[in-house]
Amino acid sequence: MTPSQNPRKRGHLAPPPPSASPAPPVALSLPGFVADRAEAAARVERLLRYQFCDRALLEEALTHQSFSDGALSYQRLEFVGDAALGLAFSNFLYLTNPTLGPGALSTLRAANISTEKLARVAVRHDLYPLLRRKCARLDLLVGQFIESVKQEVMHDLATAPYGGSVVKAPKVLADIVEAIAAAVYVDCKFDLEKLWKVTRWLFEPIITAETIDEQPVTTLHELCQKHGKVAQFETWQKGGMTMVNVFVGGEMVGLGSSEQKVIAKLNAARDALGKLIGGAKQQVLINGVANGLVDEIGELRECKQKLTELCIGKHWPKPIFKLEKEGGPAHERNFVCSVQVDTKTGTFVTIGDPMSRVKDAENSAAQKMVELLLKL
Repeated sequence: MTPSQNPRKRGHLAPPPPSASPAPPVALSLPGFVADRAEAAARVERLLRYQFCDRALLEEALTHQSFSDGALSYQRLEFVGDAALGLAFSNFLYLTNPTLGPGALSTLRAANISTEKLARVAVRHDLYPLLRRKCARLDLLVGQFIESVKQEVMHDLATAPYGGSVVKAPKVLADIVEAIAAAVYVDCKFDLEKLWKVTRWLFEPIITAETIDEQPVTTLHELCQKHGKVAQFETWQKGGMTMVNVFVGGEMVGLGSSEQKVIAKLNAARDALGKLIGGAKQQVLINGVANGLVDEIGELRECKQKLTELCIGKHWPKPIFKLEKEGGPAHERNFVCSVQVDTKTGTFVTIGDPMSRVKDAENSAAQKMVELLLKL
């Protein structure tokens, strides 16, 4: 059979044999609806521990434009909520990260208020059933996303703040969160501090400068660096979505997509890591079978502790770490650290490799010191 005759080559499945029984349909549980509007409002108030002065704002926030009953939809509130949450997170991140530049702050904000993150907030707190709507397709899309999220490996909605679901997060879920936030904001007379106090806990765990360093882009760069490779990201647009391909050694090893460029890059890096560490693309990093790549990363991050324990065991002074060099643009900072160890026979200094985090730069220096001391 030639390729043109093979239906699979054209992206179609061959029909099953006549004797084959059709596969049973997959049952998808569609989201419910809380018809009692007083109960719907009460659920939000209990969730937020906030009592509205004007409940009409809350009803507006819980009304989709497909609900044709002359009622206002959440669109105006969603517009305000998007800006208010962006400003609230900007204030919080600015005050809690006095040394971060605008690039890093923008990345943190995007991670915290992305469509994927807010959609998971809506799913986690079961907000969609509170929405008045008349759109069967919307119910189907939301139902698919909820089912996809439930099947994620960690089974914890808060552990995937950057997205990564195989089903695109429906924007309506993020809209609900933004509209409810706006309802609070307007109800409390545009008091941004009050808005943050009422809604902050919904977004936990908030992505911080410390935790975002554990995100997949950083881990991917460090993994490639350990093996003398460079990860390259190629970005392009498709139907309003940002698509990102990851290349290592000239071979594509991952892809990701999102409405936001920074989130698409994170999703692509996560996909690449899954294939490089014990996956189909592990041979891209090294020749032969990859052995313990995850362990290697973990061991690097434990070297500072191992060096300290070694010094204590030898009755030497604690190692002295020093930041030797800091460079690169604000969103791609690189740090080089050194470590000094005073032994009974002399003083030794090692300088680590450039890393995207100070603590990893210290661990790199510590790793070289441990290797040196073991040779001695």
